[in-house]
Amino acid sequence: MLDTFFFYAFALMAVAGAILTITLRSAVHCAMALIASLAGVAGLYLLQNAEFLFAVQIVLYIGGIMVLFLFVIMLVNLDAAAKQRQFHRRFWGGIAAGAGTAALFAWFLVKGVGSVELAAPSPVTAETPGNVELLADTLFREYLVPFELASLLLLVAIVGSVIMAKKRTS
Repeated sequence: MLDTFFFYAFALMAVAGAILTITLRSAVHCAMALIASLAGVAGLYLLQNAEFLFAVQIVLYIGGIMVLFLFVIMLVNLDAAAKQRQFHRRFWGGIAAGAGTAALFAWFLVKGVGSVELAAPSPVTAETPGNVELLADTLFREYLVPFELASLLLLVAIVGSVIMAKKRTS
């Protein structure tokens, strides 16, 4: 019963934050709404016993990337005209697309009730590795090259941003 309550609370937090992210006029308010949405997703990860994904969501996305977004938004001067144009002109098209997506989701939900059976969770023993250990094993055994390429790509992006920032100050 309590799990169901928390599921709906975190899901509402994620969906409401996402809706506010695309409808608010201020870029700072949009970023704050996105932080709320990401926190809701982190709560959903925690409910699914994916503690590692919960921690990554909080530390990496909310703690790192969103703080970086907020710094960039606050450092970039948006004039009044740009703030007025920031609200999307195709608002009603977005509302219609959202309503169509919601109707399609509701149709799939009604059509699919009872067609999916959830498996009972397996008991966790000391010999069974945790989800973090399985993730690390898979990541470093099967996907080592893509993992290293992603880290190199991030390094290039960081070096490029530092070079661009130094050119601006000079």
